[in-house]
Amino acid sequence: MAVQYDDDMMFMDTCFNNQPVIGEKVIDREFEVYQSNKFKKTKLSTLYKNKWLVLFFYPADFTFICPTELEDLASAYTKLKKMGVEVVSVSTDTVFTHKAWHDTSAAIKTVKYPMAADPTGQLCRDFGVMIEEEGLALRGTFIINPKGELKAMEVHDNSIGRDVDELIRKIQAAQFVEKNKGQVCPAKWTPGKKTLKPGINLVGKI
Repeated sequence: MAVQYDDDMMFMDTCFNNQPVIGEKVIDREFEVYQSNKFKKTKLSTLYKNKWLVLFFYPADFTFICPTELEDLASAYTKLKKMGVEVVSVSTDTVFTHKAWHDTSAAIKTVKYPMAADPTGQLCRDFGVMIEEEGLALRGTFIINPKGELKAMEVHDNSIGRDVDELIRKIQAAQFVEKNKGQVCPAKWTPGKKTLKPGINLVGKI
């Protein structure tokens, strides 16, 4: 007897059957970006070499929530660079569309980080955020360490925008535990606050 899938199950199967695994190395992929009025090709391994990398997937250029997110991310780009983090936004648009959007939108004019083009959707599929029926990406954020390992990810419904301050907090926590083996960051942790060192003496005392 054939299994019957409802619409929600089909959507989940379409989007998440290629979801990357936390702690594993991400698939390396070459793609084209628009940055500083130039088109160029790059690879994930080039971008995360000696630095952290944030891949910031969004549905499409010339939309509504997307420019607010990319502008928010742009406002923190200098701070993120000082933290040793590169940022790349990704959509299924072409680099030509990215340039046209950058030239015409006041919000997108503030963007200095690379804007990746994924018109074939392969990069979106690598990270499990491709909506095949629409040819668009979900709002997915992926934090990758300098070894190319995925350390954190979140995927939103496309009606829910993200917050760069929370992204920065997650990166700070990921960088801290990377440097301080054996320690972990509790809820709402920010730099300077107490961390935890897991052990039998903590069981039942938190």
